[in-house]
Amino acid sequence: MKKYMFYPALVMVLMLGSCELVEVENPNVKEDRFIGSGNSAVEWTDGMRRQMSLMVASNTEFTELVSDNYFNNYTASSKVFDIPQINFFDQDVANIQAGIHRTMEMCDYGLTKVLPADAGSKPIQRAELLMYKAYAHLLAAELFVGMPATALGEVLSPEAHFNAAIALLNDAQPLFTESNDRLVCALLRARAYYGLGNATQARTEANTAIQNPLLLRQVLYGTTNGPGNGFQANIFTTSGANPFAPLPRLDFLDPKYFNTNPTAALDQKPIAIAKAEEAYLIIAEAMVSSNDLSGARTTLKNMLTECVSKRATTSLSDKAETRNGGNKVYPVTAMKVKFDAASAEKDGYILNRQTGNITAYQVSGTKVTAAEIDAANTQDGLLYLVYLLRQEIFMAEGRRMTDLGIRFPVSEREQLGNKNVTGAHTQAIIPSFIPRNREMDDFEINTASGVVTMKHDMNKILVQNKTAPEVVPFIK
Repeated sequence: MKKYMFYPALVMVLMLGSCELVEVENPNVKEDRFIGSGNSAVEWTDGMRRQMSLMVASNTEFTELVSDNYFNNYTASSKVFDIPQINFFDQDVANIQAGIHRTMEMCDYGLTKVLPADAGSKPIQRAELLMYKAYAHLLAAELFVGMPATALGEVLSPEAHFNAAIALLNDAQPLFTESNDRLVCALLRARAYYGLGNATQARTEANTAIQNPLLLRQVLYGTTNGPGNGFQANIFTTSGANPFAPLPRLDFLDPKYFNTNPTAALDQKPIAIAKAEEAYLIIAEAMVSSNDLSGARTTLKNMLTECVSKRATTSLSDKAETRNGGNKVYPVTAMKVKFDAASAEKDGYILNRQTGNITAYQVSGTKVTAAEIDAANTQDGLLYLVYLLRQEIFMAEGRRMTDLGIRFPVSEREQLGNKNVTGAHTQAIIPSFIPRNREMDDFEINTASGVVTMKHDMNKILVQNKTAPEVVPFIK
C-alpha cells in the first residue's frame, strides 16, 4: 500500500504514543507525487517548523504544571500533575511522548527521503532538520526516564539521548551559514553536556555560545502556517479568567506570552528554545561546583548587565486579570512575599494589575540583583541564586521540571506495543524530597499583615539535596 500524506501541513508520519507508524491516507496528495517535486524540501522544512512549535507548546504546558511555577486554577488540562502525580497510563504522558516521537520521525523522513529526492534542496535545510531532531532527543533526555528513538525500538536512556543530540548538533553546525545558528548548536550542546554532568565540556560550549550575549532562538506561533501558542491562552486572556496561575513569588514574571491585538490569533508570542542566559548560568554553575565563587559572581553579574537587562519588555495592561474564581484564592494587590516561613519579607513580586500597566518580560526577567550576588559568599548561597535565576529566567519555557529532577515514565501506549519496555520504564521519577499533595504550589495569605508566604522554597530544597542523583548535575 502507498503511504499518503497531508499537504502542505506535512504530517505524513503520525504516531501513536509509541513509535509505531500509522499510515494516513489522503486522496489529494500521494507520497510519490510529493517526493522529488520541485518545492518538497521547502515545504517539508516549513512543516517541521510547525511541528516543533506544536511539540514545544505542549511540553511547556504540562511540565510547567508539574513544577512549582504554575498551578491549574481551572482548565481542562491535567488535574493531577500539580500533585505531582504522574502515571504511565495518563493520556497527557502519552501525548507528550508522541509529540517528541513525531518530531524525530518527521526529521528522519525529511533527511532520508525528502531532501535527497529534491534536486533543489540546500544544506541549510538539512542543518535545520538535524537541529530539530537533536532538540527532540534533548527533550527525551530531560523529560523522560527513557524513550525509544525508533519504532518499537529499545528504550534509550537519558544519557543515550543526550549523546545522540550532541552527535546531531555536530553534524548540523558546519552546514549552517549564519554565525548565530552555529552558536545555537554550541548552546544546545552545552545543555546536553550539562544534563550529562560534564562540566568541562558544557562550560567550553557555553563560552562559545556567549560570543553573542543576546543569542536567541525561538519557535513561532500564529504565522501563516503556524499553530497557536496554546500555553499563551492558559496564562493570558482578556476575559479575566486565569486558567493557570503562577506561584505568587513568580507573579511579576507572568504573563510572558500575551496579546495586545484584540484578535488573539493574530498576536501569538514565540517560545524560546535556546538563549544566551543559559550559557552564563551553565558557566556560573560549573564555577560554583569547583568553588570558584568569585568567577561565578562575575559571570552572573555579567549575565544581568550584558543579557537580561537588554531583553525586550512590554508595558502591558493586564487589568482583566483577576487571578481568582478557580481552585485557590490568589493575592491580587501588591503584597509582600516570603519564599518560605523562615525567609525575609520581600517587595515587588506580586503586582496590583488594577493601578496601571505592568512590565511583561518577553524573553527573560529576574528580581535577583548584583548586590544579592555579591553578598553570596558560600557555595550553597551562590548555588541557590543560580537555581533561582534558572527558575525566573526560564519561567514559562518548560525547563523547571527538569531542574527539580522529575521525569515522565514511558507511556502505557508504548508499553502495549513495544516488548522492550520494562516495568521500571513505566514508573515516573519523583525525587523523595519533592513535596506532595500540591504543596509545591501552596501558599498562605495573611491579609492583616499583607504578606503571602510560600509553603516551600524549592530552590532551598534543591541546594539541601544537591548531591541527590536526580538534580544539580555538576555536584555529585
